[in-house]
Amino acid sequence: MWLVVGLGNPGEPYVQTRHNAGFMLVERLARAWDAAFREKRGQVRVAEARCGGEPVLLVQPLTYMNLSGHAVRALVAARRAAPERLLVAYDDLDIPLGEIRVRPQGSAGTHKGMQSIVRELGTTKFPRLRIGIGPLPEGRDAAAYVLRRFRRDERDALERGLTHAAEALEIILAAGMEKAMTAFNRKIPAG
Repeated sequence: MWLVVGLGNPGEPYVQTRHNAGFMLVERLARAWDAAFREKRGQVRVAEARCGGEPVLLVQPLTYMNLSGHAVRALVAARRAAPERLLVAYDDLDIPLGEIRVRPQGSAGTHKGMQSIVRELGTTKFPRLRIGIGPLPEGRDAAAYVLRRFRRDERDALERGLTHAAEALEIILAAGMEKAMTAFNRKIPAG
């Protein structure tokens, strides 16, 4: 079973904000795969799904972004999942809006949610799918910027990025990380 964790912040004030790109992705996948989120199981909301015959647990941590590691550690322990079967999807200011990056492992960078997960799991060896929300406008505070909703003129690029992220995840599940990296770890033309 794959555990696909989309990072974000729970609650109405955070819906459709930049920091909730991971939540948006797992919600999109749940709709596409006809899976319903249960209200709450421990520190997470989950939806059980199948993709290409593969069981997948779609997950939204309810601990708020900066404490995501607590929920993820508990989930991984409860499911006795190997880190290689955990994929974390999250927003990234260093990637242009509409683009994504797939990585089999790596550092947490400056992302507080990923820092929390790496700290709690004690490893960086788990796949991740970074959803571009950048670039950060000059002179803007990053913490305030990621908590803002997408502007109307950004919605097409957001939609393109989430579509690419969903496609990449399906490739990962069906054919592996290398194929997804080859397909998506490049600049994708607008349109």
